[in-house]
Amino acid sequence: MRDRTRIIALGALGLLVAAGVSGCSSEQEELERWVAQVKKRPGGRIEPLPEIKPYESFAYNASDQRSPFSMSRPAGPGDGVRPDSKRNREFLEQFSLDTLAMVGTLKLGGRAFGLVQTKDGLVHRVLPGQYMGQNDGKIVSVSDSKISLVEIVPDGMGGYMERTAAIGLTD
Repeated sequence: MRDRTRIIALGALGLLVAAGVSGCSSEQEELERWVAQVKKRPGGRIEPLPEIKPYESFAYNASDQRSPFSMSRPAGPGDGVRPDSKRNREFLEQFSLDTLAMVGTLKLGGRAFGLVQTKDGLVHRVLPGQYMGQNDGKIVSVSDSKISLVEIVPDGMGGYMERTAAIGLTD
């Protein structure tokens, strides 16, 4: 009986192997059919490569000009302008201009004073020639509607330049 069981087991194993091989062959045939279908399709047009432009060299002949890599700057209109470090600072120079407000004018003895109010509410009289603001702002004129100044500010290249500023009359 053992031989008979063994023969049945071997037969069943043979059938399984045959079924597995036949299953693989059907998948292989299906793959081959799909490849054949793809090969039958008409081919598409391949775009041509873009035209390569020839390189044009550039000769840099600016030996008489300033090197763009040096920190030195050319002479300009701002040369010589510097804040006066020896000048005594005035009271309104401790405030930035955006914290000061012009609140009016006052004429005394033929002179027009500008009235400037600080954030703490105090009102100060100013005249042309005086300084206010944190950028060495020298008052150049006082009118009924604004106080005009010239400030000395850094130019970003190690020097200074003059810049106009004004404080307008607030309503």
